[in-house]
Amino acid sequence: MPTASRLPPAHPERVALHNEIHARPPERMSAPLAISHVVMTCDAGEREASRAHLAGLLRERHLPMPDESTLHLRMDLGAFRLRWELHTEFVTWTFLRPLDGVPAATAGAPPLTALDALPAEWLEGLPGRLLVASHLWALPVGPSQADDLLRAWLHEDTLVGSGVAGGEGAAYTDFAVHADGFSRIVLLAGALSDRRLGRTVQRLLEVETYRMAALLGLPAGRSSAGALGNAERELAGLAEAIRSAERHDEPQLLDRLTRLAAQVESQYATTHSRFSASAAYFELIDKRIADLAETRLGSLQTLGEFLERRLSPARSTCAWVMRRQEALSQRVSRVSNLLRTRVEIEQQQSSQAVLTAMNTRQDLQLKLQATVEGLSVAAITYYIVGLVGYVAKGAQKGGWAVNPEIATAVAIPVVALCVWLLIRRLHNRITAGKS
Repeated sequence: MPTASRLPPAHPERVALHNEIHARPPERMSAPLAISHVVMTCDAGEREASRAHLAGLLRERHLPMPDESTLHLRMDLGAFRLRWELHTEFVTWTFLRPLDGVPAATAGAPPLTALDALPAEWLEGLPGRLLVASHLWALPVGPSQADDLLRAWLHEDTLVGSGVAGGEGAAYTDFAVHADGFSRIVLLAGALSDRRLGRTVQRLLEVETYRMAALLGLPAGRSSAGALGNAERELAGLAEAIRSAERHDEPQLLDRLTRLAAQVESQYATTHSRFSASAAYFELIDKRIADLAETRLGSLQTLGEFLERRLSPARSTCAWVMRRQEALSQRVSRVSNLLRTRVEIEQQQSSQAVLTAMNTRQDLQLKLQATVEGLSVAAITYYIVGLVGYVAKGAQKGGWAVNPEIATAVAIPVVALCVWLLIRRLHNRITAGKS
């Protein structure tokens, strides 16, 4: 068998691409467990600041530092475990803290969260802007043992829940931001194994993360709707003006249309990436909900049903605005092509008129040239015949029997013919050289 040293040269990204399939895998978890999940939206500078902020926490505990290529990291910090992930638009911080037992069903704030083990100043200094803050508790009990706890921790009037992992566990949430600024999820582990519990926790947290990330497109969709309406009315007015415009109006109409096209394309370029990202996040939500393998719990709405009903308007708004932008861009392009075609046709007609006038002038020039050629033949003949007359007169006085009048008369047709032939030959040569 060939050894690694004998293999052909590898693609520079081969190892990284191969290991991508193992990136961000779920980890084994054991209930009872308190989990706090924080998502910060970050620009490029804040993403690097997040890595430095993480390094500061690890440095205080004398743990290995992340390097510049680190995109995700898991670390046991004693009192809690940390999971850090660097994404394209946001950074996720997940803190996991084991519990000694099932917490008491005390009204108000839950008695213990994973964030209680973190330095408060360090937590407040997380780079970026807070998008998601969620507490999750994984408890080793069934639904019948958690009624008091659910009533104490979650709002009963907005409670949704479903069996997960084919009914081996159950997840409950009220999709509300509580007084501490966090949403809450209670996962009753039931018969879930450590691996399935880890996968279920990861899916629930991803649903919460992608739900908020997908909704980032909604403000852009709402703000774009008014601008699109104005642009559509402007385009309709331009189309009507083009239909009845005179030739002198076309430059102004073309300028207005060009400005409108630039405005539409600028807005499209500004929002297209946001709408595309939202569409991708909505698809990820659908996938994670399907992966939860939900089953109904009594009369409660399942998480999938609740999200489908509540997210459908926002999802449809983003998709509708995106389609509307594309349709408007195509309409502007069609009207622009129509106006340019009209201008080009008029230019062609003007060019045809110019060519016709040039042909007329050329015909006149040819006629004038023919007239000039005739006059030239007459003038040259006159001078040559005059010379012949002088020669004949000189010959007569020299004793030659020559009649000057007869010699001049005979020379006129001969000279005229020779001059005409010479001019035509010269004309033909010039014409052949130009062609």
